Amino acid sequence: MASTYDRRLVDLLELELPIIQAPMAGVATPALAAAVSNAGGLGSLGLATSTATAAREMIGALRAQSNRAFNVNVFCHKPAVADPAVEAAWIEQLRPEFERLGAEPPSRLTLLWKSFLEDDDMFAMLLEEKPRVVSFHFGLPSPERISAMKSAGIILFASATNLAEARAVAAAGIDAVVAQGYEAGGHRGLFDPDGPDEQLGTMALTRVLVRNLDIPVIAAGGIMDGAGIAAALRLGAAAAQLGTAFIACPESQADEGYRQALRSEAAHHTVLTRVISGRPARCLSNRFTALGASVSPGDLPAYPLTYDAGKALAAAAKAAGVAGYGAHWAGQGAPLARAVPAATLMSQLAAELEAG
Repeated sequence: MASTYDRRLVDLLELELPIIQAPMAGVATPALAAAVSNAGGLGSLGLATSTATAAREMIGALRAQSNRAFNVNVFCHKPAVADPAVEAAWIEQLRPEFERLGAEPPSRLTLLWKSFLEDDDMFAMLLEEKPRVVSFHFGLPSPERISAMKSAGIILFASATNLAEARAVAAAGIDAVVAQGYEAGGHRGLFDPDGPDEQLGTMALTRVLVRNLDIPVIAAGGIMDGAGIAAALRLGAAAAQLGTAFIACPESQADEGYRQALRSEAAHHTVLTRVISGRPARCLSNRFTALGASVSPGDLPAYPLTYDAGKALAAAAKAAGVAGYGAHWAGQGAPLARAVPAATLMSQLAAELEAG
């Protein structure tokens, strides 16, 4: 491990290791988060795609397995504006894919979940449950919500993909910024998905933010082992956030198709695509990402309306026994994934970090 590093986060959260398991909505489970927290890191839950009731149940399940600090994540995207013409055209564009699978596309697209910006139930639940950390992706909530959560004693993180976003995070009073590099799996945390993407790599972005901000920086993207964590710490990061590294753990909710894809050649060819959900996200190369290569962003409905069609297509493929249509989010470090229990992985990461 780096002989000295920014210990503000590990001391604040009483962690033993500067390791954060990424929230990964739909993949991270209470069992996974608890295992990471119990091993001295910071386990996380992705609540963005859950109702407040389901999110409360997940928090309760995690607390039943661990009394350590944990993080819960919500999405702060601009609420979707329906465009029936674009949505109908997208359904028709996908119709041949559904027909190849012996299925019918949805007749219309529905809003799968709310943005935290307008989810009053989720906000109220978080104020009641008071998880140690709440993190934001795709932007920031209102100053009033930030103030209320801080007053409740909640520590706040927010992701940023460039210096301008990170400065907005710091100015809003957020406690730490997650420097999400271009290598990262899952959805890009861009505040404006239709604006320019500077495509900064994790290490470059981490160093830029460390040099320009006073709040702790968490390096995220492509980090899979102790050597990567050590490198981030040497650049000034206060911790490293790993997501893809935990997908193959038995405690994750990844299905067998996802796990097989992670073990396949596709792990060496991740692709950034908007076609699955409507926002840029890094996925293992598959049939769906290939389809997206020829689709203009203007053809896609707003996020997360596009995701309704994507999930329906993935479900049809799964029912037909056809692989290659899942939202198999993964970062560029995917070939380094290890299929071991989370506690074992944490021990391996700690040993590698110490050696590094």
